Amino acid sequence: MTAMQDIAPRSFYCVQLPASDDFDLWRERARALVQCDVPPDRVVWIEPGATGDLFGGGEFGGRERRLPVPGDDARPVRASRAFLRLAKNAALHSDPQRFALLYRLLWHLQTNTRLLEDRTDPDVRRLEELDKAVRRDSHKMHAFVRFRRVEHSDEEEAGEHYVAWFEPEHHILRANAGFFVRRFAQMNWSILTPQGSLHWDGESLAEGPPAQRGDAPSGDPAEDLWRTYYASIFNPARLKIGAMLKEMPKKYWKNMPEAALIPELVAGAQACEAGMVERGAMQEEERPETLEAIDRAIHACQRCLIGALDNRAVMGEGPQHASLMIVGEQPGDQEDRQGRPFVGPAGQLLDVHLQRAGIERERAYVTNAVKHFKYVMRGKRRLHQSPAAKEIDTCRWWLEGERELVKPRMMLALGASAARGLLGKTVSISKARGTPHRLDDGSELWITAHPSYLLRLEGEAREAQERLFEADLAAVARRLAELEA
Repeated sequence: MTAMQDIAPRSFYCVQLPASDDFDLWRERARALVQCDVPPDRVVWIEPGATGDLFGGGEFGGRERRLPVPGDDARPVRASRAFLRLAKNAALHSDPQRFALLYRLLWHLQTNTRLLEDRTDPDVRRLEELDKAVRRDSHKMHAFVRFRRVEHSDEEEAGEHYVAWFEPEHHILRANAGFFVRRFAQMNWSILTPQGSLHWDGESLAEGPPAQRGDAPSGDPAEDLWRTYYASIFNPARLKIGAMLKEMPKKYWKNMPEAALIPELVAGAQACEAGMVERGAMQEEERPETLEAIDRAIHACQRCLIGALDNRAVMGEGPQHASLMIVGEQPGDQEDRQGRPFVGPAGQLLDVHLQRAGIERERAYVTNAVKHFKYVMRGKRRLHQSPAAKEIDTCRWWLEGERELVKPRMMLALGASAARGLLGKTVSISKARGTPHRLDDGSELWITAHPSYLLRLEGEAREAQERLFEADLAAVARRLAELEA
């Protein structure tokens, strides 16, 4: 048989796929059809649930032919790794035209190897859309599958079995089996979906038929404990309802025991924020008249949601009438633990550069634009999160109170957050550094980078930024000497 066969004017080839996610068979058949020079408009791809008879007298208006077999001299099929990666994922989509799309792209790749680089091509854009949708559906499955323990009767074997119900939008069940086998290797479990089911006994994985929602248990005794834990770790300071609904759509809530708590927790967080705003308005009527009073007040402050975290306020320290006030962003983990500003790695680096510039830290008043440590938990670690503009502006009340009492002649802002706390607006460090800015009370503001920024850099980039930092501090030292002369 030759590589090319005569194709009748209105004939077509019908490829029956045994499973909706059978990418390997599609790949095998597609390669053979390309080698036999069969164009896309002469191929029909049929997955389970469809029938080839529908096409017999419709769009093609011709007859179905047996699949051709390429000859020994057939040309090789060209397909990049990028295409195969995207195609394998897109084949799991629920779009009934996905296999035709993939064959059409494969066909055109034989004459245009850089087709995937053309973002204006509608087929390329559609391929990327299918890939993205499948990846998102897989992510939701990993995140929102909830296993529930099945209670056995006395006659059944001892041992625990866990069952989960999930409704995927695409044909992702088998593709994600490995994730759950690896993650729950020591647990006997089943995942039930309308498309099929998976069963793991601790040693082998088996597939099963489609299931219904009623086949899965509705709950188990461990869920009360899980809901208690979820409520205890719910952090109102991180609540962003729009982002939460985007990442955790309501359609998944029915499978998640903690979801019943969400409306109440959200309402509680909103009420908490409203209370903080109200208390903050009351506090603005009377600003504390001493640094000691500010210290006591910020420890009780919950005017923004950072104050609701498990942390403590960190007051500024230094001479009450210092000529120089140094302002950072917020306390870090070490500052929160010790209750003092700039004692962690960034503070130690700052001390080194202050000494090189001839500035005595003991003679400066050192504080932060935000008085509480904002963080997110990663296991047992507290990872720094930058304060939002609204949080900086809210805490500006306390920073202004410190300025009024200390009355420094010069201010040094370390980083954009500190600059916003003093100016009330966001500025570019690269544009604002190196020159004085006159403030309303007559003092001068100098702006430079935060030392934590230097710690995040390496090699030549760090060396360059350290030279700029040293130059800024040297200019501050010279100006401070002039003002104190």
